[in-house]
Amino acid sequence: MNHDADGDDEDRYTDEEAPYVWFDQIDWSALRRGLSSLELFDDPYLSLQITNLEIVDRFITEIEQDALQRVGDKMDIAHLAFLNAQSQMWIFSAYELLRTWRQRAKDVVKLSKTGGLVLKIEALKRDQGYLHPTRQLRAKQLERIAADPKIIETIKEDLRRTHIQFALLEHLRVSLAKHEVSGKPKQIAYAPGYGRVNSWCGSLDYQLESGRVILGTLSHRDVADAIRALADRTDIPTDADIASFDASMRVSDFPDPFRTNASPKEDF
Repeated sequence: MNHDADGDDEDRYTDEEAPYVWFDQIDWSALRRGLSSLELFDDPYLSLQITNLEIVDRFITEIEQDALQRVGDKMDIAHLAFLNAQSQMWIFSAYELLRTWRQRAKDVVKLSKTGGLVLKIEALKRDQGYLHPTRQLRAKQLERIAADPKIIETIKEDLRRTHIQFALLEHLRVSLAKHEVSGKPKQIAYAPGYGRVNSWCGSLDYQLESGRVILGTLSHRDVADAIRALADRTDIPTDADIASFDASMRVSDFPDPFRTNASPKEDF
């Protein structure tokens, strides 16, 4: 699979040097394996959402490949608009699935810490006057955890494994959906929804910014690849790693030397 229309990049770069796996080498089942490696994803309804992400992920990646072949030529605006729309919708869905799971995981950790697991199990199993299979499923999950407290440590580890990528995804989601800077609701996002075609994989790179500070870029492909990589538990961030990352995301605006009485708290 050539990287671009003239195929030069594949001749000049090895797979180890390329920042992305070539399209025809993507393991499409890895996204499911990555999410399923997280505790509490043994839920058929979360699994349905994984299926949705899998299907649309491949669909979007094929559109990105078409965009990649057009790099250097006159781009089809309608094609890019469609790619932009699909990419944003997928990013929103990925964010919501991870947000749902992380909140559930945090709640379980809190219940375990406060001794509330048994009470929660009893509440979920209480007769509602009708069959509620999802409540029963949640009760079985908690019963399994109560019977094996070591699972709590795995859940804490999983929260660390997803912390950095979720924070980046949340930062982008706030920009795309709310046109604000994450954590700074009074600060207007810079060009929310505008993405540039990545010359390696064709995915749209969206800028992560905080005022004048550019934190980096994030694309559908970046998020999908990060999820696929979750199955590898060999590189788990430490608490120190997470603290350092969080500090970098809270970077303040630099004062404008050409503006009198400039304050880093102002909206730019």
